[in-house]
Amino acid sequence: MKLKTFLVQSAALALLISISPVQAETVLRYTDHEPLSNMRTKVIKDVFFAAIAEESHGRLRVEDHWNGELSVSYDALKTVSEGKIADMGIVVPEYTAEQLPLHQIFKSFPLGPDNGDAQVEFFHNVFRDLPQFSAELAANNLVNLQFFLGYPAAFFSTSPSLKYDNLKNTTWRTASFWHQAYLENAGAKVVKMPWDTQITDALRNGTLSGLLVNLDSGDDIHAWQAAKEVRVSPRLWMGHVYLLVMNKTRWENLPEEDKAAIRRAAARTEKTLGVTLDASLKQMTQNMSQQGAHVRTLTPEELNTWQRTSRYQAVQADWVKKQEANGVANAGETLNAVAKQLHTITKE
Repeated sequence: MKLKTFLVQSAALALLISISPVQAETVLRYTDHEPLSNMRTKVIKDVFFAAIAEESHGRLRVEDHWNGELSVSYDALKTVSEGKIADMGIVVPEYTAEQLPLHQIFKSFPLGPDNGDAQVEFFHNVFRDLPQFSAELAANNLVNLQFFLGYPAAFFSTSPSLKYDNLKNTTWRTASFWHQAYLENAGAKVVKMPWDTQITDALRNGTLSGLLVNLDSGDDIHAWQAAKEVRVSPRLWMGHVYLLVMNKTRWENLPEEDKAAIRRAAARTEKTLGVTLDASLKQMTQNMSQQGAHVRTLTPEELNTWQRTSRYQAVQADWVKKQEANGVANAGETLNAVAKQLHTITKE
């Protein structure tokens, strides 16, 4: 009987030991609207998620889903906020202007820092010093774990002699409502068109004179095949930010040691963002040039002309009035605080 009892107890102990690692592992399901093939998604997978596993000593594992498998871009905020099919995901503020009005401020500045590290410093300081941004996410049951950067904007033009202070008799397509206003202030006509290869056809047949979009989007549809004059700068459209958020309820239920592990992983990842952006931007412009695009970096004079012509401060003032009318009482205060942070980084 003693031998039988010993064997039963030993078997039970062995079973407990064999299953304990599985029981200890916490799986976090992640959704992303883009494929695992670009600068941002690779950093998330290869750096951030790998660091989470390492910093948690295997307690945390991210089950990653890409290319809209779980949720498309415009539904990501709702998907993660509900937390039913995904615990984490990428939220693009531009796609959820009603839920995240204050996050629209970033794109309201035509120019920003001149390199990746400076852009990282700007967003780091803003999210650290201005709690209204985390509060806006919290109101949607979200917590931001780490921000990620996108490429700067570029002018894809059919004209080699583009005048940034006089775009009369030209027709443009852009996504951002801020840039729509800036192009119109420069005299351009702005039209809405679905984002697909038909845009390249419209550039080729003269229906469109140009695009003002982030560089990688223009490259994705080979816009440079029809609009060969590509003008870009790290300072142009610095406000495109991706928020990697977690369901707030899920976050609060994590053990403190797991929260700390994610914070350490985020800090490690953030150090890589600036240099990765700069290197990727250089590689992309080189590839486009090799394929026939006429890529040129905008001069300081051209950048200043664009900023002056955009009359961005007047556009910002109109936006603040509309937000305050909609009940966003701290829109003006937050805009001024972000502008102060930006001027500190750019020293302008």
